[in-house]
Amino acid sequence: MASATPTGNVISIEGLSLDYGKVNVLHSLSLAIPRGKITVLAGANGCGKSTLLRAIRRLHKPSKGEVLLEELSLHSLGEKALARKIGLLTQSPSAPEDMTVQELVRLGRYPHQTLLQPWNAGDAEAIEQAMAGTGVGHLRDRRLGSLSGGQLQRAWIAMVLAQETDIICLDEPVNHLDLAHQLECLELVDRLKQQFGRTVVLVLHDLNLAARYGDTLVFLRGGEIVATGAPADLVTEAMVADVFGVQARVITDPVHGRPLCIPLRLAGTSSE
Repeated sequence: MASATPTGNVISIEGLSLDYGKVNVLHSLSLAIPRGKITVLAGANGCGKSTLLRAIRRLHKPSKGEVLLEELSLHSLGEKALARKIGLLTQSPSAPEDMTVQELVRLGRYPHQTLLQPWNAGDAEAIEQAMAGTGVGHLRDRRLGSLSGGQLQRAWIAMVLAQETDIICLDEPVNHLDLAHQLECLELVDRLKQQFGRTVVLVLHDLNLAARYGDTLVFLRGGEIVATGAPADLVTEAMVADVFGVQARVITDPVHGRPLCIPLRLAGTSSE
């Protein structure tokens, strides 16, 4: 069911620093996540993309700064209350192979369960809508171990969708998927925005997919934000060389009108 998308920022990150032991991983990051849009975190391996995404969901405690949700600090919310606000799908999630798709999707309703309010009709409806929206309804009785990579990824996204959160964080959802399943997955993500008005924060390695599906790109390097903006503004030959260390030709995709990056060679190397 489509819904009107309010304007404004739903998440504000203010001066966020985060350490792993004695190693500083994120350095004084400030970022606004626009409501009802797809924001893609991009950059070279080890730049801090996944760490930032997990910090948004409060899986990592910052050493400095804070993450605000509707101007409310995340750390003022209980875990279940936060899980009703922000859904997260990590890289390579795991579940027992003999679990069915429907059993997996049911896990998304956990944040809504209490001793005084156990399973109800609203939970059943949310599960049915999540499976229908991700196209896995016909797989409800299939065991996870019997699914293809694309089917399994859609089942996991259905589980997150069943949480009925306004914000969905996805860490490399197309990792290890073939081209067809990458497109299938990202078209689904786009529908979450278009039809359900969800705010999506997405980590992607593929710059062309980021430019095609992202409304806002956030380029990170060495735990710092290098640039934030629309794909047409950020995906330039100079920026690709600076952020990814690659010399590239950037053209306009003749089909989608978005930037299309053609890698040529490592930055600083000769073509001869």
